[in-house]
Amino acid sequence: MKLATLRLPRRTAAARVDGDLAVEIGAPDVGLLLADPDWRARAAAADGPRHPLSTADLAPVVPQPGKIMCVGLNYRDHIQETGRERPRYPTVFAKFAEALIGPYDDIVLPAGSAAVDWEAELAVIIGSPVRNATPEQAESAIAGYAVFNDVTARDYQNRTPQWLQGKTFESTTPFGPYLVTPDELDAAPTMQCEVDGEVMQQADTSDLVFPPAELVAYLSAILTLKPGDVIATGTPCGVGHARRPPRYLSDGSKVVTRIAGVGELVNTARRDG
Repeated sequence: MKLATLRLPRRTAAARVDGDLAVEIGAPDVGLLLADPDWRARAAAADGPRHPLSTADLAPVVPQPGKIMCVGLNYRDHIQETGRERPRYPTVFAKFAEALIGPYDDIVLPAGSAAVDWEAELAVIIGSPVRNATPEQAESAIAGYAVFNDVTARDYQNRTPQWLQGKTFESTTPFGPYLVTPDELDAAPTMQCEVDGEVMQQADTSDLVFPPAELVAYLSAILTLKPGDVIATGTPCGVGHARRPPRYLSDGSKVVTRIAGVGELVNTARRDG
């Protein structure tokens, strides 16, 4: 099953994707739908108004997550390109909901940054409350997956040892287009990021150091994960900052981020102001 959040006149709506149609479910967005313990049955049975997917205006699939937990240095090839050692534990930081944009919205390049980079990622979306999870509980708490690009202002990120200030600039982070339930996803889906038509990143999730269920279990030992919470699982090699010379997004850059079986984000970078 695929779910999306539609932007409609004066409201948003959670929808089930049926082929080329989006069928309203009767919840304001996917995050609020997931708060219903019976969300799967409710979404499967929905028979609300239908909208052509080709012209739909899609919001971030979960517009207001309670938590956005991000993981750095989680692909072996990316660790190698940064020259760092493989971490013993997940490298965790956060974003805030203001950073999120829809799958086809413009990426706003911060006026104060000259080093905005791309980071294609698989996002995990939580579907049930989980705390101190066993591996089995962690797996069952995953509602589905989405495409995420952890767009990063490297100059701000590297001002201090703490990364958050470079990671959560407003209106920088594409997220969507759908929540895809685990039964529809390959065990190790391929991921790709193109910038201006050139493939910059290409990998599959078998290269992850800490896979999704392990991340859910680890983070649930720190705090309760709740429906609609998001975990961005890290990016593979090919980021602009690691290139020689470094390469960054500029005004008009087109960024396409895709994960097989999950979907595609298509975003244009625009300079703020």
